[in-house]
Amino acid sequence: MKDDRKPFRDAHQDRSAVQSLPDTPQAQSPAYRLAFADDDFLCRDELRPVRLQLELMKPELGLDEHGIRSTIVLFGGARIPRPEDRDAARSDTLRDMSKYYEEARDFARAITERSVASGCTENVVVTGGGPGVMEAGNRGAQDAGGKSIGLNIVLPHEQEPNHYITPELCFNFHYFAIRKMHFLLRAKAIAVFPGGFGTMDETFEALTLIQTGRMEQVPVLLFGEEFWREIVNWDALVRAGTISAADLDLFRFVETAQDALDVIDGWTLSGKRGEIPGR
Repeated sequence: MKDDRKPFRDAHQDRSAVQSLPDTPQAQSPAYRLAFADDDFLCRDELRPVRLQLELMKPELGLDEHGIRSTIVLFGGARIPRPEDRDAARSDTLRDMSKYYEEARDFARAITERSVASGCTENVVVTGGGPGVMEAGNRGAQDAGGKSIGLNIVLPHEQEPNHYITPELCFNFHYFAIRKMHFLLRAKAIAVFPGGFGTMDETFEALTLIQTGRMEQVPVLLFGEEFWREIVNWDALVRAGTISAADLDLFRFVETAQDALDVIDGWTLSGKRGEIPGR
């Protein structure tokens, strides 16, 4: 029988013990602080490699502890309003885009209904944890009675996590790179709704990883063909030779949650890695 007792004193015990140090220059000196409990020390420039590792490990351990094996990623704009708030949108275009809030919510709800059947270990919705499309994704998962993940990041604006994320699966980041890695580590599909620079960054990083063979090909679903064709001249990239015509098969345009589900289901049924049926 395995003995889980550890021979060494637990770090939590020492951290508690030093809360009652004597009021002397030696004991109160910053140099005397335990290194792992010294925020000023951990925030030094020289400790950046350690902080990078910690940001990689904390969510990884948390997701493992909850048995999360696969995820469905939702990217999209923080400024896309809820339908009930559409009249307060800053532009007519954003007002019209409130439909994508509902599509994201419907898509996440349908995906999570399937996730619940797996015990919430497979196909768990993950978003950036903020407002707009991200909120819609977490909200749809809550509608279905399942879990969802939020990967928030500290920003001057829009950094507060929405209220629909499963609290135990709500993580905060300092490093964009580590956050983007966590989006894709367990991804089985990537749904991308209209958005701004952040959405573009996340989308093109995923496409680049798939294009270069650094990531297994999964369905990449771009909601709103009109939006995406106006924002990115995909055919011009092919004509210029900066991408190949075959690279246009790395993603699929969809309009509705049902369209996206059909692509995912068709992909699974095709049994062919790297092929999106119907293109």
